[in-house]
Amino acid sequence: MNYKIDIKRISDGNIHIQGWVLPDNPSSDVKFYVKDTNNNDIKFKLVRLRRDDVSEIYLDNYEGDRNFGFDIEFPYVENTTFKLLIKSENKTFTEKINKRIIDNFNTANRKKKELITSYLNLNTFKRAFKFLLQEGFKEFFKKSKRKLKGLSVDYDYSEWYTLTKLSDEEIEKQRENPISSSIKFSIVIPVYDTNNEFLKLLFDSILNQTYKNFEICIADATDYKNCKNNPKKFFEKLLLDNGSLKRIVNINYLNDNKSIADNTNEAIKMAKGDYIVLCDHDDALTVDALYEIATAINNNNNLELIYSDEDKVDTKDESFFEPAFKSDFNLDMLLSVNYFCHLTTIRKSLLDELYRIDGTYERSEYNGAQDYDLFLRLVNLIINRSYKDGKYDVSTIYHIPKVLYHWRCHKKSTSKNVDSKLYAFTNGEKAILDFYNKSKINFPIVERVEKGFDFGIYHTVYKKFDNEPLVSVIIPNKDHVEDLKLVIESLLNSNYKNLDIVICENNSVCNETFEYYKFLEKLDRIRVVTYSGSFNYSKINNFASKYAKGEYLLFLNNDIEVINKDSIHEMVSYIKRDDVGAVGAKLLYKDKTYQHAGVIMGIGGIADHSFKGINDCDHTYMNRAQVLQDLNAVTAACLLTKKELFDKLNGFDEKFQVAFNDIDLCLRIRKEGYLIVYNPYSSFYHYESKSRGLEDTPEKVSRFNNEFALFVLKWGDKLNKIDEYYNPNLTLRQNNFALRNLKYEKIGEPFPTPNEILKIMKDLNE
Repeated sequence: MNYKIDIKRISDGNIHIQGWVLPDNPSSDVKFYVKDTNNNDIKFKLVRLRRDDVSEIYLDNYEGDRNFGFDIEFPYVENTTFKLLIKSENKTFTEKINKRIIDNFNTANRKKKELITSYLNLNTFKRAFKFLLQEGFKEFFKKSKRKLKGLSVDYDYSEWYTLTKLSDEEIEKQRENPISSSIKFSIVIPVYDTNNEFLKLLFDSILNQTYKNFEICIADATDYKNCKNNPKKFFEKLLLDNGSLKRIVNINYLNDNKSIADNTNEAIKMAKGDYIVLCDHDDALTVDALYEIATAINNNNNLELIYSDEDKVDTKDESFFEPAFKSDFNLDMLLSVNYFCHLTTIRKSLLDELYRIDGTYERSEYNGAQDYDLFLRLVNLIINRSYKDGKYDVSTIYHIPKVLYHWRCHKKSTSKNVDSKLYAFTNGEKAILDFYNKSKINFPIVERVEKGFDFGIYHTVYKKFDNEPLVSVIIPNKDHVEDLKLVIESLLNSNYKNLDIVICENNSVCNETFEYYKFLEKLDRIRVVTYSGSFNYSKINNFASKYAKGEYLLFLNNDIEVINKDSIHEMVSYIKRDDVGAVGAKLLYKDKTYQHAGVIMGIGGIADHSFKGINDCDHTYMNRAQVLQDLNAVTAACLLTKKELFDKLNGFDEKFQVAFNDIDLCLRIRKEGYLIVYNPYSSFYHYESKSRGLEDTPEKVSRFNNEFALFVLKWGDKLNKIDEYYNPNLTLRQNNFALRNLKYEKIGEPFPTPNEILKIMKDLNE
């Protein structure tokens, strides 16, 4: 029997444990028990969870129940050591649990040791040996390298937060040297039977702000004849203890609880400020939240819609966890998930403009997703009023890359309990559909919006085209006939039929290759063209593109295999938009780990693929690998673009023979004002570099370093800034969206250019 504890945490007055257990016989029953110091049974709540990742890693072709995961909660008692017993068949595992053990569990050093230990078990060795026999030493080496790369473990966020939050000296400096306070904020709070302890924590956080020009607008819909708590008593005592607060605290006691949206609207109607700050009744602001927002507005007084990073907090403000370090404005991500969330601030005049159009601020028919609906409508308004010839201005939407909001995690909050508000996700689907119906962007016809990778993630399914646009698929090739057969067969068996496949032959030597070419050329949709020069990826694809007949070009490596048969339709649905210049796909290694989930600029010096080596079944940071989104670049191993745009840009830059040509192309597309979309629903296997090999000779290393230097010379200004679709709080030393390693990199600083590259750059300039 194998088992693993993934989470040990104290929150909401409870101990929370999450992990998985796999019996020797996967279908065997598993029993759980919790006991205290005196061996008394402790009542606990147990939820079994589906864990596809465990099945993928430990079992081959298992078709049974995959609920190997578990989530356990029981009351925390100070100075008590509990025991969790896990029993199956004749085996029992025991985990001791107390506060000291939990604190130690969440340190980075412990996580690193555990990760190393997890590789040193019999099951792992068996699977590794099997992979070596099946795939050979080269593939085994590449997989092992990816695994070892993951040993650099992320900080525990509580530890990281303590190291990065404002010091007392910095807080006093903000108080003593206030910025211009001409901007007035109205913090709107809908209240319903709120726990007084939560209200106190919220109001303490507001009244302690270093920026002081604000008012608080409360719409209290509590039914005081049938309430458990008594918010009114809290408010009355607050105002009695500090009479001066009466000038900034406005309370409207509503006659009935209409809905969360209507209650919020009542609070907004009371507001006299320049900007509305949306705040839930049981959360908390950081001490500098309003200061940071006011600073952003002072730097750009055109800002209309502002959102920040956030994290989660337990019920007593003692433990902070699960930070959401977000992308700057990302239209396609917003249409996939409400990543704005908290803390969101809206110019009152923009809200009033929306009110004149819709006759309301928030809409009660979208309750549960009322904020998401509001954000989508505001974004649509900003886009539509500036939309012209496929271009639009979203510069009034701004992201502050700092945690300004603590989302309180308790049993009734959606931050903890998804099941508590499942209707919210249904209303989120409706809100997205409404966006499409009212947008001036030329979206294709939407068939439906459905649940994506998880609740709260949405997948837009576009209707199949009556007349599919012609897509020219360009595949460079040198021998490796079996790989080429695989990619061709998977393309022909996909659901997208209007393909023009152009194979660009480059220096093949095997007779079998040319025999296969003869067979292919008998097919209507396939042609072979020959480029006889030495290998230069950019030149080969530029040459082949001249023979393309399609409206769109799909650049594809010869070691690719289609997984989702609708993959090309998924990509075409986005490239058809006027505002999109290129679309990339999810690429998996043969072992179903990520080879490509989009590209982040700056990682490792130039760029890297996100989440490389992480299993496709695993959750990634903020589910970024599983969410459709805009990025600065995607790999040309599978890249769809407009032929007209490609020709306008003169194709790939031929100075980049092998490396960085796709990144360069994407950045030039971005410079033209187009979006680059990563679509995880378009999925392929990528058997990476089989044809051309690794950078493992002095000549290849020299060529790579030279192209590295050329790229830095060309795009240095871009590399000196943090990728706007990433976040300055996240590391540039790994590709897994880990927190910045504060020992080696300051928050927001770019990755240093290696000395050997600086020397080459100097030589090139001379």
